[in-house]
Amino acid sequence: MSRLARIYLLCPLVLLIATSVWSQDDFYDINHVPEIRIYFEESNWDEILDSLYIVGDEARLRGNVIIDGAPYLGVGIRYKGYSSYSPNRDKNPFNLDLDYTYQWQEHQGFRKLKLSNVIQDPSFVREALSYKIARNYMPASEANFANVYVNDTLKGVYTNVEAVNSDFNEKHFLESGNTFVKCNPETVSLNGANSNLELISGGSMEDYYALYDVKSTNVNDWLRLYEFIEVLNDDPQNIDAVLNIDRALWMHALNYVLINFDSYIGYAQNYYLYRTSNGQFQPILWDMNMSFASYRLTDASDNWDGFTIEEAKTIDPLQHLNSFSVHERPLIRHLLENDTYKRMYLAHIKTIVEECINSDDYYDWAEEMQSIIETSVLNDTNKFYSDQAFYDNLDSTVTDFVEYPGIKDLMEGRANYLMNYPGMNHTPIIQNVNEISNSGLTHDDLWITAEVQSNMILNVYCQFKSSEDHDFEITQMYDDGNHNDGQANDKVYGAFFEDPMYQMDYFIYAENDSIGAFSPARAAYEFYTVDLEMTQSDLVINEVMIENSFLADEYGETEAWLEIFAPSTATIQLNELELKSQTTGEVWALPSSRLPGFGYQNIWLDGDTLQGEWHASLESQIGDTLLLQYPNGTIVDQVIIKSTSSQSSYARYPNGTGDFTELKPTPKSENLNGDEMLTDQLFAYPNPATSQLTVRLNKTDALIQLWSNDGRVVREQWGEMGAVTMNLDGIRSGAYLLTAKTDNYLETKRILIQK
Repeated sequence: MSRLARIYLLCPLVLLIATSVWSQDDFYDINHVPEIRIYFEESNWDEILDSLYIVGDEARLRGNVIIDGAPYLGVGIRYKGYSSYSPNRDKNPFNLDLDYTYQWQEHQGFRKLKLSNVIQDPSFVREALSYKIARNYMPASEANFANVYVNDTLKGVYTNVEAVNSDFNEKHFLESGNTFVKCNPETVSLNGANSNLELISGGSMEDYYALYDVKSTNVNDWLRLYEFIEVLNDDPQNIDAVLNIDRALWMHALNYVLINFDSYIGYAQNYYLYRTSNGQFQPILWDMNMSFASYRLTDASDNWDGFTIEEAKTIDPLQHLNSFSVHERPLIRHLLENDTYKRMYLAHIKTIVEECINSDDYYDWAEEMQSIIETSVLNDTNKFYSDQAFYDNLDSTVTDFVEYPGIKDLMEGRANYLMNYPGMNHTPIIQNVNEISNSGLTHDDLWITAEVQSNMILNVYCQFKSSEDHDFEITQMYDDGNHNDGQANDKVYGAFFEDPMYQMDYFIYAENDSIGAFSPARAAYEFYTVDLEMTQSDLVINEVMIENSFLADEYGETEAWLEIFAPSTATIQLNELELKSQTTGEVWALPSSRLPGFGYQNIWLDGDTLQGEWHASLESQIGDTLLLQYPNGTIVDQVIIKSTSSQSSYARYPNGTGDFTELKPTPKSENLNGDEMLTDQLFAYPNPATSQLTVRLNKTDALIQLWSNDGRVVREQWGEMGAVTMNLDGIRSGAYLLTAKTDNYLETKRILIQK
């Protein structure tokens, strides 16, 4: 039977909207318990959902949903889960696609809802608590609780977990179009490799299809995954090129501290991989409902046939290195075989234990969660455990078909074991981190120093990046008296940075022969930022047009305008700056936004701030001097406005670097003289573009293509000589390559899309 034949249509019901709706942007607020009401027209909806689950291709039944009084029609609904689902249960987990029928439907920015039925957890808080801890150290889902009804019958209280999807990737990585993999096999094998990232000997790419679920739709996605697995297994010394190693170490550290073995370290499942534009895969935790040793069937190592609660407290976090793996675990073993990565991993474990466990924060958070949902739990007649078990399991073991450890009892034993693990008592201490710059300006010499106290220090590193980069570079720090570090051997280490960008993120790492330490402790998820004041090489006033009859604003008015341009790769934080008229003394603060490298931004000089954030409060005139400056008066750039015709602007030529001269206007695009506009075959504006791009072909008809940075054609159309318009709806922000191609001709332009 085809997939379409199993999609059940539902005519819209009349939905009653509640009089009180929870405030916006609080859907996953832990203090809020959303009310989610699902409505099916079919009386046998449960039987239909069971049948769709058994078929297993994620087909859905349409229903209507009300979330805190807000109605959504044609929502795609199915059961989800593995061991948490059963056709004999009254309370099964749900997966809801709000945009299943109407692509514009979302609730506070969320299109997919994941509702877990809280099986295997008498305390009800394991999953939400685990995600709360994890979010301190790596990108992880938001989570709270929801009361779920079907056809106005209460099903019970569910854990409401943010989906890991393109929206999640966009939020955390500022992109979402690259290779994206859910690492869960079609069928979990209790004695198999599952999604362990092992290289299958003598196998082909097809052998991986049943083990991984590639969610993205790019042509090369499976190849990218296969290449990653090859490097991880056959070339681990170069794994940093294809993996965010620090992120993987945090994931393993969280799994071992929280005894979350329904994960990579157990059955090798329940995690995602997203490949960011720098070529590195980013591990993402998923499905933490059986953390805190609720799941103890295997550790895939010494306790391959299961382990007790007492054994859980003392499981070796280096077991896949110190012992054996029933099936290979290259994502942990091949990392920990590197001594520095092993010391970083132990440092992360110590940070989690000190910050969340020994501080008792985890217990306070768990108590708070239980108090929020107490009434909902008591009203849940479909829950899997007794009311008393709910109260008891936070502290002590509850016995049902299996034993569920008390979270406090488990964590006290676990923390005691880990804090006495070899090396934990000899951690380096990093303090007095300082930044030294003679002028405080970009491109001037910068020094970073730190005091490190420890016996037998092996290495001290500073890892750094520009604020928009994904990966950190690394440089050695020295205690030799030659790096602005005081006297040699005084335990103060220094590193030199030549020509630094205006905003640089960094952290310090130090290691002895047994363990490392980070400053800040949550690095690389948290880091220090040094802010240097920009100069003209970072941001310029690039074009201004006072007597304007060429360009209209969004209200159809032809007002004076000014263009700023970032002539380097650095992304600029604009809200640190202001625009000042030297004639009137009036000052206007730029809005809170970022200008990407080689990006443009137009500012309307119309004095009408009510028309939008890029309408300045100041107006200007011929002869005025406009200053782009910091609030302290430090000038980044300035221009004395001269008279031009109403069809010309006053602009820098060459673009971004030259003197001001009269040119044809090119708002939000490269400044060109008239000869260039006519002789170049390919000319495109505005650049950056938002909703559409005008492409002018000056020589001949051509095939116009827009390419993403991973080699995909995202737009294609035939263009006749002259101007054509390319619609950019559905294309995400980022850098693209525009090409015009004939049988014997090819020209390219770099295009930025900002939305």
